[in-house]
Amino acid sequence: MAGNDLLRVEDVDVSLSGRVILQDVNFRINEGEFTGLIGSNGAGKTTLLRVILGLQAAARGRVTVHGEQLTRSNRSIGYVPQKVLFEVDLPIRVRDFVALGVDGHRYGVFRRSRQTYDVVEEMLHAVEAAEFSDRRIGSLSGGEQQRVLIAHALVSKPELLLLDEPLANLDPGSVQEIIALLHSVATHQHVAILLSAHEMNPLLPVMDRVVYVANGKVASGTTDEVVRPDVLSALYGHHVDVLRVHGRVLVVAGENLDEQQAVPDHPAFVVE
Repeated sequence: MAGNDLLRVEDVDVSLSGRVILQDVNFRINEGEFTGLIGSNGAGKTTLLRVILGLQAAARGRVTVHGEQLTRSNRSIGYVPQKVLFEVDLPIRVRDFVALGVDGHRYGVFRRSRQTYDVVEEMLHAVEAAEFSDRRIGSLSGGEQQRVLIAHALVSKPELLLLDEPLANLDPGSVQEIIALLHSVATHQHVAILLSAHEMNPLLPVMDRVVYVANGKVASGTTDEVVRPDVLSALYGHHVDVLRVHGRVLVVAGENLDEQQAVPDHPAFVVE
């Protein structure tokens, strides 16, 4: 694990339309750490990311970056949203889309500086997307578009990068490529990563920490600290076993082993 505290989420409760979504959420992310935000669909992962971004107000608690209260304009945080769809004939080149991460907030006609294009080229090389920098973004594959979105988020040089389900709808090969890419970014660009995912398995080799969301609650720590029967049973509110079978770790629920079923929407975790 790396560095000093970058992000702290302390005693956070979140309610939407009178319904409690998240309760008593506490975790921290250190500088340069790779953290997996793991939970099933509807667990509250996107809501938690919105709270960190300042887009969703918490009913209680606080979020701080370097000890300072979070603001919506905090440039320390980059964000890759879920399900960005580009029209095939969208008339914008990859390099110009990435540059919007620097000057997309500006109005009127202006000429981009050489410095802006230099940092765009740097980020395109960092995510291994330089070879298609002059192509229309809508013509790229899902994995290629994901690289461009990451470059767009990194071009403002954030200290923390949030990614909402970036591995969804990618083929297994692309999943491994994006994870390796993000691990390289975290290491060489000195950026902390908080990546939400439905499945933990592909992230195990690179994660420093896991934030596990279930039943409106969160458990955080290393994988060994969190993916344990006592911790997950408390989180889910019923008995959960963690089984190691043929080099795999399975999370299952039930009173008796022969009656157990996999936790709904919960994948198997591979331990190398």
